[in-house]
Amino acid sequence: MQNNLPLLTIVVPCYNEEATLEETIKELTRIMTNLVINKSISNESIILFVNDGSTDHTWDIIEENIEINQYVQGLKLSRNFGHQRALIAGLETARNFSDCVISVDADLQDDVEIIHQFIEKYQEGYEIVYGVRDKRDTDTLFKRKTALWFYSLMRKMGVELVPNHADYRLMSKRALDELVKYQEVNLFLRGIIPLLGFKTTKVYYNRKERFAGESKYPLKKMIAFAFDGMTSFSVAPIRFVSMLGFLMVLIGIAIAVYTLLAKIFSYTISGWTSLMLSIWIVGGAQLLAVGIIGEYIGKIFNETKGRPRYTIEQNSVLEKQKKNLSYLKRDK
Repeated sequence: MQNNLPLLTIVVPCYNEEATLEETIKELTRIMTNLVINKSISNESIILFVNDGSTDHTWDIIEENIEINQYVQGLKLSRNFGHQRALIAGLETARNFSDCVISVDADLQDDVEIIHQFIEKYQEGYEIVYGVRDKRDTDTLFKRKTALWFYSLMRKMGVELVPNHADYRLMSKRALDELVKYQEVNLFLRGIIPLLGFKTTKVYYNRKERFAGESKYPLKKMIAFAFDGMTSFSVAPIRFVSMLGFLMVLIGIAIAVYTLLAKIFSYTISGWTSLMLSIWIVGGAQLLAVGIIGEYIGKIFNETKGRPRYTIEQNSVLEKQKKNLSYLKRDK
């Protein structure tokens, strides 16, 4: 490490990002160069691009830049494992040789200009620095409202999240060492990292429009991601099912009493509407309950299998270390 300057690794998960990747490399290289010139970080710092099974030319672009750009290194996963697993693959790889790691998406929506503020906060002694959106002007009204509802719901369920924070953050090596102890397969890093504790702070920024390409998080994926977060960190949905079942029992008792009284006093009605409504309400409640319980059982099933969270096909950092080691042996 150069004069005790911190070795920084910027981890960038990538999935079919050929449209924006060259610009991302250009911008992050500029930031890294400025930090090195200002003696804020070591000149051995790198940008680690994690290719999450892309089907376009993303990995080709990464390989080309590894040869010509001193900062660029690549991690190629054997297939598409998903954003969170690609991110943890990069973090776990980077912690082996880094003093601090910054994670950022490849689409250039997160303002890379605040990376120097991350480093300043790290040098002040903060172990985790969250990048938090100052406002959500670039989002649709629907997305803004649903995001607020999600954070509010998670807070009521007892899950501590940092509002308006995605996966743009700095973590020290000590924080990463603790993170790797969390070995669950069902990853929701936005919920896990606040559990680590340590000295934390926030840096605020305005999110930009996507530079190029399409969002990898359409509505369907966002809903699945939110539901995964809820079921990974709280048993509140199961308790909701229990309360719903209890409510249905009370309603059933009330209907039974009403039916008996109607029979005793010879008051008869056709009952078709109430019967149909009861069947649909109870049937829907049962399906909801089975679905929520099934979600938890599915998570237990995935955890008990103990399968690896990702598989690395190619690691340019490791290859570089082996090459350097062979040179050292040859010199001796």
